[in-house]
Amino acid sequence: MSLPPDRAAHPALPMRLLRSPLGRIVAFVVTLTVLGFIAGHIYAGVGLPRGRLPFDQVTPLIEAFRLLPVVLAYWMLVRTIEERRIDELAPRKAIPHLALGLLGGALLFSLVVGALYALGAFVVDGVNHDVAWLGPILVTGVGAGVGEEIISRGVLFRIVEEGLGTWVSLLVSAAFFGGAHAWNPGATAWSAIAIALEAGLLFGLLYNLTRSLWLCMGVHAAWNIAQGPFYGIPVSGFQQRGLLASHMQGPDWLTGGSFGAEASVVALCICSIATAVCLAVAIRRGTLVPPPWRRRAPPSVV
Repeated sequence: MSLPPDRAAHPALPMRLLRSPLGRIVAFVVTLTVLGFIAGHIYAGVGLPRGRLPFDQVTPLIEAFRLLPVVLAYWMLVRTIEERRIDELAPRKAIPHLALGLLGGALLFSLVVGALYALGAFVVDGVNHDVAWLGPILVTGVGAGVGEEIISRGVLFRIVEEGLGTWVSLLVSAAFFGGAHAWNPGATAWSAIAIALEAGLLFGLLYNLTRSLWLCMGVHAAWNIAQGPFYGIPVSGFQQRGLLASHMQGPDWLTGGSFGAEASVVALCICSIATAVCLAVAIRRGTLVPPPWRRRAPPSVV
């Protein structure tokens, strides 16, 4: 039996609270925690190795256990609470948006490396012919690209933007993204700020412009894969053995120190230019969502 029109249009208070921006974020966190607990027990039960593993020891099955709770929690949020299709992960967008994102992410980081090379900070010593590609790509590419983008852009940026507008959402999601990297090896207050400004703001605006998580995932994954498995530069503090045997020389503000090139002023400047371009396009297209106090109320029905 269907609900009366007035009850369907005006759900009960608990459901309205659950569907509010804060309610949905809390629901996602709770669901992710529960699913992570279940996956952890299954993971241990099938005898997979526990603890932090070297990247080259990570297998597709191990990475699947890490990502499945995030993917399922997001699916449950969108399908059962928001009651809509997951348009930001529509299958029709997957191939073209992933391809564009992978190309853009690889090009963007290559610009950073090119600038560091021109400044004498990035030095190539040779080529490693025995690189273990699979594990690092799974962790730095697939794991970071999918998991971090679902949480940071799919949940936090998208929902905060809906509630408080794009500007607040950019600040909140960027601060969260930078803070999430603050406990990585070699991290400093500066590296967290740099990550927030160069990646948090850029990825948020990319999502605002495209409404596609596929694109954000592609850029994020390609940036990390180019940085670590290809150029041999630490990825957010995690040391890498890349195709290129390389090292950095010069002051930490230029090279990024042990954290990697993401903490370099060169990466910050280049990504800030890309962010400014995206912002200009967003303003021109009118995709920035205003805060609630500046939104026009829908016309009343007489």
